[in-house]
Amino acid sequence: MTTSDVQATVRELMPGVIADLEELIAIPSIAFPGYDEKPVMTMAEVTLEKFRAAGFEDARFMDVPTGYPPIYGEIPGPEGAPTVVLYAHYDVQPAHASQGWSSDPWTPTRKEDGRIYGRGASDDKSGLVTHLGMMRAFDGKPPVTLRLILEGMEETESNLEEFVETHPELFECDLFVICDMGNIRVGDPVMTTALRGDVACVVKVSTLEHPLHSGVFGGAAPDAMMALARLLTTLQDDAGNVAVEGVTGGSWSGADLTEDDFRAMADMLPGVSLAGTGTVADRLWAKPSINAIGIDTTSIADSSNVIHPEASAKVSMRIVPGSDPKEELAALVAHLETHAPWGAKVEVTPMKAAPPYRVKTDGAGYAAARDAMAEAFGKPCDEAGSGGSIPLLQTLEDASPGAEFVLWGPEDTAQARIHASDESVDPKEIERMIVAQVLLLQKLAQR
Repeated sequence: MTTSDVQATVRELMPGVIADLEELIAIPSIAFPGYDEKPVMTMAEVTLEKFRAAGFEDARFMDVPTGYPPIYGEIPGPEGAPTVVLYAHYDVQPAHASQGWSSDPWTPTRKEDGRIYGRGASDDKSGLVTHLGMMRAFDGKPPVTLRLILEGMEETESNLEEFVETHPELFECDLFVICDMGNIRVGDPVMTTALRGDVACVVKVSTLEHPLHSGVFGGAAPDAMMALARLLTTLQDDAGNVAVEGVTGGSWSGADLTEDDFRAMADMLPGVSLAGTGTVADRLWAKPSINAIGIDTTSIADSSNVIHPEASAKVSMRIVPGSDPKEELAALVAHLETHAPWGAKVEVTPMKAAPPYRVKTDGAGYAAARDAMAEAFGKPCDEAGSGGSIPLLQTLEDASPGAEFVLWGPEDTAQARIHASDESVDPKEIERMIVAQVLLLQKLAQR
């Protein structure tokens, strides 16, 4: 099929693709502990049936020791054709009312801007229907060998890495297509070539044996909450750059964002300055960032005139491609252990060390994908990074060392608001990504 033939075919398929997306959004497939298991299994079963109908006739749930099952399938291609593994996930983030949703997160809602709103509309049910649309464009008979892996616990404690390590032969391929990303802006194609990693720990600061009357003892007795606050401020310099000795940083040479673009994307309040220095792309994709993502202390409602004897915070640091997560976490722990004021006692508990990832861009598969994106979108394709982490990528590379990776999808950074309230997707972006995936497989078959 020519590019115009592919575009016409996909255009005719789009009503069914969008119907599938809306059906999937309506299923609250939250795989986090404590949530109802039934909707997640319903989502898994519906997804399985859709992919079987699209051509993966042998698609099935795979046995895993714990958690929700991954879906695996294979379609043999012509003799000598390359092998491509398709990835997406069927679980979603929670959607608490406190996030401030303007419409029901489990009711797919088309708004005036043409976007479809609902939890999972972008992350990653749009990835699922992109794969489905591509399969239907080939009438279930792709020109390459296709393997399918759909994860059920990507948003929580993933069980897929262990599955891949146990069954590496299922993931041997020439190219992985990870449809769980997106362009910066709708209509402007980019290839994601770098993902930051994520290290995290919990730091507990203690100063007293027990609470004390703040009037009687305040001024001399050190407050653990104030000590924790002062400790956390040492993690950044005055500009907002990470100030942890030994942590790696760099610069970005691909696509960039203006400060005005970023302000609009992040819905920053008027008068608030951006943190850090360097280009916006440097700060997002090539330099580390650090945040206190949770604090345990007395709530305002339960507060009284006492000095806190202890306080804790969970600290998350995004690390850059090329860095070692164990070394970066060790540097963070060492900083926290040595920078508390007033001799406060500090205990640090490491929680996470997820590796960053850099995509190899010198292979035929990557070149084919970049050309496919340019043809599908009608303009040159750039390169961008992502602050989001996908530790699975390194595991997949270990399972199939010679394989290339393509990271893309319909989740545009500017408006999708993944993990947040009013998550949404642009149907036109899904359509273009289906076209891109069809063109990619054709190009791989020809080469």
